[in-house]
Amino acid sequence: MTRNFENEPMVEVYIFETIQNLEQLEQVIICSEKNGGFTPDDVSEIFRFMHTIKGSSAMMLFDNIEKVAHAMEDVFYYIREQKPSGLDFSAVSDLVLSCVDFIKAEIDKITKRYDADGDPAFLIESLKVFLDELRQIFGEEDSQNRSQQKKQQYYIPQEKKTEPTAASPNQDSDGKAAGSCYQVIIQYEDDCTMENIRAYTLVFGLAELAEEVYYLPADIAENPDTAAYIRENGFEIYFRTELGYEEIKSHFENIIYVEQLLFREIEDERLDPFRQPQAPTAPPESFVLPEPAKPVSSTAASEDIPKSSGGATQKMISVNVDKLDNMMNLVGELMITESMVTQCPEVEMIQSENFHKAAIELHKITVELQDMVMSIRMVPLSTTFVKMNRIVRDMCKKLSREVVLDLYGEETEVDKNIIEHISDPLMHIIRNAIDHGIESEQERLAKGKEKAGRIILEAKNVGSDVLIVIKDDGRGLDKERILKKARENDLLTKPEAEMSDREIFKLILLPGFSTKESITEFSGRGVGMDVVTKNLEEVGGTVLVDSEIDRGTTITLKIPLTLAIVEGMNIRVGKSRYTIPITTISESFRPNLKDCMMDPDNNEMVMVRGQCFPILRLHKHYQIKNAETDLTKGILIMVEQDEKVICVFADELLGQQQVVVKALPNYVNAMKKVLGLAGCTLLPDGSISLIMDISGLTGLRVQ
Repeated sequence: MTRNFENEPMVEVYIFETIQNLEQLEQVIICSEKNGGFTPDDVSEIFRFMHTIKGSSAMMLFDNIEKVAHAMEDVFYYIREQKPSGLDFSAVSDLVLSCVDFIKAEIDKITKRYDADGDPAFLIESLKVFLDELRQIFGEEDSQNRSQQKKQQYYIPQEKKTEPTAASPNQDSDGKAAGSCYQVIIQYEDDCTMENIRAYTLVFGLAELAEEVYYLPADIAENPDTAAYIRENGFEIYFRTELGYEEIKSHFENIIYVEQLLFREIEDERLDPFRQPQAPTAPPESFVLPEPAKPVSSTAASEDIPKSSGGATQKMISVNVDKLDNMMNLVGELMITESMVTQCPEVEMIQSENFHKAAIELHKITVELQDMVMSIRMVPLSTTFVKMNRIVRDMCKKLSREVVLDLYGEETEVDKNIIEHISDPLMHIIRNAIDHGIESEQERLAKGKEKAGRIILEAKNVGSDVLIVIKDDGRGLDKERILKKARENDLLTKPEAEMSDREIFKLILLPGFSTKESITEFSGRGVGMDVVTKNLEEVGGTVLVDSEIDRGTTITLKIPLTLAIVEGMNIRVGKSRYTIPITTISESFRPNLKDCMMDPDNNEMVMVRGQCFPILRLHKHYQIKNAETDLTKGILIMVEQDEKVICVFADELLGQQQVVVKALPNYVNAMKKVLGLAGCTLLPDGSISLIMDISGLTGLRVQ
């Protein structure tokens, strides 16, 4: 069932914060397990993560997540207070990671706007049983300290309360509304997060108990900066209710993450400034929190919130990726417009030195702006790399193997859109390396290897590309076995004798290919590794596979830094324009007639330094009229992709240019017959140039 969220920004913040906490929690567990146990700092950190997830989930009314986090919090509260020796760390880790998986599944439902309706009963029962076992073995914990700590958070002045005189069901003898008025000032704990959302949830719940509710700052639902303001100055609430003093007081005593709370009854007149159409942003009277809390001044206007004073200032902000995409598009349009203006024939005729200086300065600023936007979109691979530790850990436990994962170059940065496409390929490659490549402990020892297998995950920059290398020291790939399986499944596209080792090894990436004789949880169904090729093709990347028997396998992913900007060579074919990515071009030349020939299959070839390469005439492929047909009058551009080389024939080269990639219209993408196009762009003269997908062209012409 799809869920309608009333306050989308709060849900987004909750999802973002919870996913961050889960990822950090997962890494703490894995690192602790590698180190042989939990340190006191680890236990406190895990407890804090669960405490945060519990509080924010309860605040957002995701009860099943809150119950799981609460049960896990109880376990780690016991471990933190009792410090039991001889604790089964592996069992604790399994429980925590099971909880993490459950919460991740629920967060995924929330992200897709479904109800978080998973049943946590089994997990909660497992945690309770584990906690009961701990208590039986190591004894009961002192629970009095925990409850006493909560009671000492609050300061509630015992003031004399005036009982309303019953003149009518809704008014007192003076004609005022019945009920009592209260002022509440809340100071949250230092490690509390999302203070504005917690304040909003508190006010939302109070609306059911009170007839009038006013609060400062007033824009907690719309302004995320109010979180920092509340953290520094506290949160004030003024309300009127018909509930009794003790009843309403007990409502506030159950708030979590509260360091100090002041609660007192006030006169009805204190609410008058809020009731007026142009109410001031603060009541006429205020008081401050006692030490050690910071003073809370109700005279601070909500619009002054960004002017927060104090030592630490916020230097990092989270921005929706859609906004970055829109900004990138606008910068791309700006670059195109700037080129259209400065390279216009009429403008080039202007003989003004000042104008040309201004044009140069404009171009410089435009390029700097583009570089700045690109750098904002760049994110390190570290988060994606670190996630692989969990995959290695789980597979090692289920397959009873010992594998060490070494990470290098995780600080390498790529575009945000690229990150989303490489997580699944990395997961499948590593799973395949452990399941197929790394031998059992006995087999490794028999071969003279260390009993623990090793997988290296490395990233590095090479020009305008990023190379991600996944290397294992397992048994390697068996060429004969791969060829046999490919023959059985009819996956060969060329004679075996003409296939290089890399081409044979790359067969493992084809859909439906598997050398596993039996189906297991991890492999044997012929799916998985084809995800590598599919995802990388979407971002213009390539895969190289190298292997050596009993020495291991190396898979190299070559991906571009970004999809938004391409350095390309513009060419003309007839009246059409095309752009070829510079990184794929080896050379361009005008051939001699004697070097052009036909092969036995009647395909055009050209001889270059003793080697023959196939020719692809673009005017034939795209059915372009009025194009040059004489090879000796046009130009051949030699391009290479995935170790396949082809010579593209065009009328002429128009020059090198950095272009902004635009997506092709949906109806063009739907036409599967149109191969070899990756996108389009606008040229300075306003014409459209199609950006070529060289892997599609080489796959079309070279089989």
